[in-house]
Amino acid sequence: MAYNRHPLQGKTAADKTPQDDMNPADSDIAPFFCYLPACRGLLARLISILLFNRPKIDAQLQQTVRELSHSGIVVYVSKYRSKFEYFFYHCRYRKEGLPYPVLGFDYSTYFWQPLKRVFDGFVFNVSHLLKYFSWPDPYQQHFYRNRLLAGDAAMVSLIEEKQSYRQLAKSGTDPMDYLIEIQKTIDTPIYLVPQLILYDRDPQTTWLTLTDVIFGTREKPGRLRRLWMMLKRPGKIWIEGAEIVNLKDFLQTREATSLNQKSQAIYLRRFLIDRINRHRQSITGPVLKTRTEIMQGVLTHPETQRIISEYAAEHKVPIYKAQKEAADFLDEIAANYNLKIIKIFDICLRWIFRAMFDGMVVDQQGLDRIRQASKTGPLVLVPCHKSHLDYLILSFVFFHNNLPCPHIAAGKNLSFWPIGPLFRGGGAFFLRRTFKGEPLYPKIFSAYINKLLTEGFHMEFFIEGGRSRTGKLLPPKIGFLSLLVDAYMKNNWDDMLFVPIFIGYDRVLEEKAYIHEMEGGKKSPENLINIVKARKFLKKKYGKIYINFHEPFSLKQHFSQSSTPFFKLDRETRGQKLHSFGEKIISAINSQAVITPHAVVAATLLNCSQKRIYYRQLLEHAETYMKYLTTRGVRLTDTLYIDNQGAFDTVLDTFISNKYIERSASTNPAGTPPNPIFKIHENKRPNLEYYKNNGVIFFAPAAFTALSILALDAFQFTAEDLYPHYGFLKDFFALEFIFDPEEDVEASVRKNIKAFIDDAVLTPHPALPETYNVTSAGFRKLNLFAGFLTAYFESYWVVLNFYMRYTRGPILERRNYTKKIQALGSRMYRRNEILRKEALFKINYKNAVAFFTSQGLNNPENPEDQEVLDFYTQKIQFYRRCLPN
Repeated sequence: MAYNRHPLQGKTAADKTPQDDMNPADSDIAPFFCYLPACRGLLARLISILLFNRPKIDAQLQQTVRELSHSGIVVYVSKYRSKFEYFFYHCRYRKEGLPYPVLGFDYSTYFWQPLKRVFDGFVFNVSHLLKYFSWPDPYQQHFYRNRLLAGDAAMVSLIEEKQSYRQLAKSGTDPMDYLIEIQKTIDTPIYLVPQLILYDRDPQTTWLTLTDVIFGTREKPGRLRRLWMMLKRPGKIWIEGAEIVNLKDFLQTREATSLNQKSQAIYLRRFLIDRINRHRQSITGPVLKTRTEIMQGVLTHPETQRIISEYAAEHKVPIYKAQKEAADFLDEIAANYNLKIIKIFDICLRWIFRAMFDGMVVDQQGLDRIRQASKTGPLVLVPCHKSHLDYLILSFVFFHNNLPCPHIAAGKNLSFWPIGPLFRGGGAFFLRRTFKGEPLYPKIFSAYINKLLTEGFHMEFFIEGGRSRTGKLLPPKIGFLSLLVDAYMKNNWDDMLFVPIFIGYDRVLEEKAYIHEMEGGKKSPENLINIVKARKFLKKKYGKIYINFHEPFSLKQHFSQSSTPFFKLDRETRGQKLHSFGEKIISAINSQAVITPHAVVAATLLNCSQKRIYYRQLLEHAETYMKYLTTRGVRLTDTLYIDNQGAFDTVLDTFISNKYIERSASTNPAGTPPNPIFKIHENKRPNLEYYKNNGVIFFAPAAFTALSILALDAFQFTAEDLYPHYGFLKDFFALEFIFDPEEDVEASVRKNIKAFIDDAVLTPHPALPETYNVTSAGFRKLNLFAGFLTAYFESYWVVLNFYMRYTRGPILERRNYTKKIQALGSRMYRRNEILRKEALFKINYKNAVAFFTSQGLNNPENPEDQEVLDFYTQKIQFYRRCLPN
């Protein structure tokens, strides 16, 4: 039978009148001291002002609790029994207009009661003792139940001194058992809201200071330490809420239904403790051990000892030398995670970012998803890599959003003094570019990775291997990914979550260096001298930084799609699976990319077939690109949403000041809006190409579709006619544009046809199904989209010419073949055999050689290779004729 609810049920604290709380003569409010009316005394107000007003309450928690109070009963849950916390929540939540706990399960609050209520309580207890020879029990008299049903909020603690005694001696009532009993008799849900007060964001450590021993730890401070922290730095204390438990739904789960009520109470208590612990760890990170502890844990692990012993036996070296070699490798690799260093980084980065950037746009919804996912276990963060700042930005964002900073896989080239020790303190561990020649090194490195994940640390690595010099994402490198998958398989973990992350910039610091390298120049080494020179960057502004988060990918789900377990696959198939997963991550990062006005303007300038372009014509072309992006739902910067023409004007002024383009005076008639002419400085086309490439991945499908239509050389066609051309172009440029490997050619073509119809590029045939006509204005727009591929075709044409001119022996066995290709490309550019200076990028040549090699073209002397060469020569010449000049 269900209990009838009191008329006050559903009222929030803000809705109640003082009489609801203060009148002890109310039929439901017996003078039990576990009931605390709204404190309005001078002492309570003074304490509230001094201690309780400044700590922060999570905004999401406030909104959730307000909503829950209208549909059910709110019971706050704390991990440890604490009268201080009870009084804190009571006063602070009441001040915020939230449902505040007036019931404290097994709490005695006589010290904070009004004097009249203390007197009434004394009389009530003595009368009950004389009449029944026992003290009154709020459980037996259903006081808790009646007040909960009346709409009052309550608080219950999970760990207290008498908990074990109650469970073993069966003395007294377990609050969890009592709440379960109430829930089983009513339809209204009881919401258990786990709460925790975070006095410090530092993780727990394996060592205790003298202060910790005497005054308590930061997680569970003693009275004096808690009071000191409340007075000294109340603004750095905040209240978090772990994931809320709907008790009604909880009791219907498979685990709960198989237990009796007493066991359900024990299970519920453990479940809530685990939820609070996981939430705390998602903010502070796992228990922090010293670098020495971590290294010793790796070296003394039985698996590591076995590896070292096998290495010593195989290479016939003494075991102590093998042990020292392993220790030296580990010392070279291991991070020295230190919260003090991270806080110093935070101070420096705040100053640097304010000086160099106009702000940081962070995807807060995506970050909230990451926060929820982090409660299930450590995450593998996979950002794109466009700048050295990438190492710092993600840790900065995590630190400022109450998430533990990750351990970061960094190249050994960054381990030089003094940056190396600082980066180690910030969580960086260093790896060599290649593991060749050191059979023990990769195994020790793998053991260290396994240790970090086992300890529960988040990990960050760059799947592209190094920084992208072109502006677009590079094909995935699967070496580090394979180590993570091996650790997942060996440890039989339930799952491993990968989080693709986009980090983008309006402008990157290394732009000049990247262009220099792409045109064949040497890479400038990372050293102290270059760090000192980098101070010049502080004098410039680089726009905004953009950080977006994709939904986490489940490794378990990805590999479960195959009928054969991953570890049973042959080496080649495993590599293909890993590469496919890497492409999926790259594609996910691309999907979170933000299009900047710099990318749109650069594309408009470069894709124009004319040497000069009028301002109005430029805006018209840019609008064509904008319509396509909007139709496809691509993320744009705020400036493009608010005032795209104003954003374009700003970018044009920037390009002029950087001497990428020049502007001549307008020749339009007087009284009409100005219409100046813009011309690109030819030697600056590679700079504009970098900006164009920041958004080229979104235009690549449109470019494939547009060129497929142009290749048909007909104003009427069917969707099916485009599939062969689109499929060839997608495979041909597979190393330039990374798409989801599961993406279907037909679906992609249809999406682009729809976008072209929306912009009046195409019109559906009125009678023939799946048939389309190119409009008169559409032909010009198709050329605008196809123009994205011109430079790539020219780069690949240079490489094919190299194959045709140098026919002696395999290409890949020749020394400096890349430099020879670059020299040939420069000669072809001077002779106007290719027209785009941006086609001379070294990475384009490398991708072309890799593609042609994968197709069996390496030695032009072989007849079979000659057939491949002839085939691709014809293809490139055909498509180049279809492209705008």
